[in-house]
Amino acid sequence: MEPLTGFEIFTRILVQFLPVWISLAVLFGLSITYKRKLGLYGKLFDSVIGMIGFALVMFWVFTGIYGAMDLIITHDPLAQLSGMKNKGPGTPLRSPKEGQYEWYLLGGDNLARDVFSRMVSGAWIVVQIAPLATLFAFMVGITLGLPAGYYGGRLDTLLSFLANLILAFPVILLFYLLVTPEIVATGLPQYMAVVLFIFPLVFFGVLINSRFRTQPKKNRTWLIVVLLPLFLIYMSVVNEAGSKIGFWPLDFFDVPGGILVVFVSVVFVNSPTVFRIVRGLAMDIKTRDYVAAAQTRGEGPWYIMLWEILPNARGPLIVDFCLRIGYTTILLGTLGFFGLGLPPESPDWGSTINEGRRLLLLYLHPALPPAFALLSLVLGLNLLADGLREESLKD
Repeated sequence: MEPLTGFEIFTRILVQFLPVWISLAVLFGLSITYKRKLGLYGKLFDSVIGMIGFALVMFWVFTGIYGAMDLIITHDPLAQLSGMKNKGPGTPLRSPKEGQYEWYLLGGDNLARDVFSRMVSGAWIVVQIAPLATLFAFMVGITLGLPAGYYGGRLDTLLSFLANLILAFPVILLFYLLVTPEIVATGLPQYMAVVLFIFPLVFFGVLINSRFRTQPKKNRTWLIVVLLPLFLIYMSVVNEAGSKIGFWPLDFFDVPGGILVVFVSVVFVNSPTVFRIVRGLAMDIKTRDYVAAAQTRGEGPWYIMLWEILPNARGPLIVDFCLRIGYTTILLGTLGFFGLGLPPESPDWGSTINEGRRLLLLYLHPALPPAFALLSLVLGLNLLADGLREESLKD
C-alpha cells in the first residue's frame, strides 16, 4: 500500500471532520436566522471578527465532543502500532486488521501512536477542563468581589490583601508547587477543592434567597431543587475513596486525581484576577441611579449586588470570560508541556508538544499539529472576545 499524497491527506482529514462541518453549518444557519432574538449572542453575528473567532472555538468544541464519541479519531490515541514509530504523515499501516483505518493521517510519534487521533483527543481534555475551571473561578471571584466592592471597608481590605498575596506568586511556580507529588500526597489540593468548590453552592444559594426572600414557599422549593443536586455533585467531586476525604457514601463518579489537581490549580490561580475585576465593577456601578432606586425600595444588599450590579457588569465579564478560557488553555498546555498534573500518557496538547519537540530537528509532524490546535483555539477565543467587546460597546 502506497503512502498518501499531501492532497489525499488533506481530503481525508476534511472527511474525518465531516460531523464537525455539519454541526457548524447547522449552528451558524440557526444563529444567523434568529440572531435578532438572541441578544448579545445574536449581535455577535454582525461582527466578522466575532464570527471567525466563534467558528474557531466551536470547531474545537465539536471536535472534542465528537472525538470523545469516536466519530473522528482513526485509532486509539494510546495504542502503539508496530513499525509506525516516527513515520511521516500518510504512512500506511503494515498489516491493518479488518475494519481498521489503514493510514496514520498525520504520522506517528516516537512511541508509534497516531498523531491525528491524539490531537483530536487532546481537544476533549481542553473542552472539559478550560471552560469549567474558568466558570468555577468566576463563581469564586464574583461571590467575593461583589461584597468587597459594594461594602468596602475592612472586608474589602482583607479580601484584596489575600487576592494580591496569591497574585504575587509567579504562576508557573505556584502550579508547580500545587501539582508536585509531595504536595498532592499531603491532601492539600483536595482540601483546596473542598473550599473552592463550595462557592457555586454559596452563589446559587444567595442568588435564589435574595430573589425569593419574600416568598418563603417558592424560596424553599428553588433552594431544594437547585442546591440538592449541586451538593451531591460537590461531594462526589471532593470525595475519593482511600484519600484524605473519603467518608461520603454517595459517590456517583470519580474524578481522576491528576484532573482534580489541575482543575483546582487553575481555579485557584484565576480567582484573584476575577475578584479584582468584579470588585472594580461593583465599586463603579454601586454609584448609579438604579442602585440608589433599589436601595430606596428597601431591597437587601445581596439582591442589589446580584440582581442590579451583576447584570449590568455582564458585558466586561463575558469578554473577560472568553479571554480567560484562552489563558486557561495556555496554562493547561504549559502544565502538560512540563509534565505536571496530567498522566504522562495523556493526549493533551501540552504533553504531545513536549514529546514531539525532543526530536523536532528530525521530525516536525508530531509537534506541529497540537501546537497549531492550541494556537488556533486561543486565537479563536481572543477574536471572540474582541467581537463581543465590539458589540457590547454598541449597546
